[in-house]
Amino acid sequence: MDNDILKYVNNAEKECLNEFKKIDKLCFNKTKKVLDAFHKYNVCESDFNETTGYGYNDSGREKIEKIFSEVLQTEDAIVRNQFVSGSHALTVAFFALLRPGDVLLSISGTPYDTLHEVIGIKDNNSSLAAFGINYLEIDLINDDFDYSKIEEVIRNNKIKVIEIQRSKGYSTRKSISIDKIKKVSKFIKEIDNNIIIMVDNCYCEFVSENEIGCCDIDIAVGSLIKNLGGGIAPNGAYVAGRHDLIELVGERLTLPGEGREVGPTLGINKDILQGLFMAPSVVCSSLKVAILTANVLEKLGYNVEPKYNEERVDIVQNIIFNDKEKLIKYIQGIQNGSPIDSKTTPIPWKMPGYDDEVIMASGSFVQGSSIEISCDGPIRKPYIAYQQGSLNYESGKIALISALEKLK
Repeated sequence: MDNDILKYVNNAEKECLNEFKKIDKLCFNKTKKVLDAFHKYNVCESDFNETTGYGYNDSGREKIEKIFSEVLQTEDAIVRNQFVSGSHALTVAFFALLRPGDVLLSISGTPYDTLHEVIGIKDNNSSLAAFGINYLEIDLINDDFDYSKIEEVIRNNKIKVIEIQRSKGYSTRKSISIDKIKKVSKFIKEIDNNIIIMVDNCYCEFVSENEIGCCDIDIAVGSLIKNLGGGIAPNGAYVAGRHDLIELVGERLTLPGEGREVGPTLGINKDILQGLFMAPSVVCSSLKVAILTANVLEKLGYNVEPKYNEERVDIVQNIIFNDKEKLIKYIQGIQNGSPIDSKTTPIPWKMPGYDDEVIMASGSFVQGSSIEISCDGPIRKPYIAYQQGSLNYESGKIALISALEKLK
């Protein structure tokens, strides 16, 4: 380890202590919330038992879904290992809620790359568009919703579902706070209370004092290899919200008439419960690493978003390099400082579901996990690294030092 870089990072760390104290308070509050839910639903060792085949009468699975609903402040939730990813859970929810002739409206601009073929932004014979579902989108203005445009589109179209992506994805905008979601949800419901408001909540859980269910939204989706999996859940996702909509999602995930009653857990209950139990600590470690990264990289002359002492609504830290080679070297350095496959050198490649080549560092215990230290970015201007996660603060700090050594 380069002693000069270590000293530099240690000095920057001292400037972050006030922000770290805020994160420690958040961690305590979120941990208590999770524990209270565990106690309320009396989690027992027997809830770790696995079901196979159809998965009937899985009491552990039922408790998990009640607990997720409790911590997310929603009416109901479905939490399943049958969801391959957050994008898969979003897709299931879209197909559960929308019918031919319906209109889907995004009010946070173009969604994440992996949803382009799902929606039909990019041609695919299995897309929503191929089933006669129409799509409209409205861009944000100055990182906030375009209220006048939203009202105009709602009044001139019969909108069935409005989709909001809270995290920035591979865009250059800021991520969207709980307060902004609350405000726009109230605005939409006053115009048309029948519209279903659906939120892509990936990367955002346990980052703010309140969770997405405190807003007047109808359904929210997230991945278990991000925040709420705590680095322990090996796969899966959740959909949380109104009971009637969750029932529809269950019937689309499995089959009509059986819905949520089936779905074998295959021994994953313990991992999901333990992951959720660890999630407040892991998310807060991720936030601390992001704060330190922002402080250090800005001092070195790079533009970062958010700044180290700004409000955070997700675990993602942007570093704008404006230089292709620096982007690549930094991400390679994160890989070299990771616990798994540290000797592997990531290179840009054409990943399924993405329009540009992407370089991705994810030396993680769970393949593709974003709550473990990871960093990725599309090979396109202005060459932004999207860094997220860290199972503990110390290993994230070491990965940051490794990335700085690679840049040097």
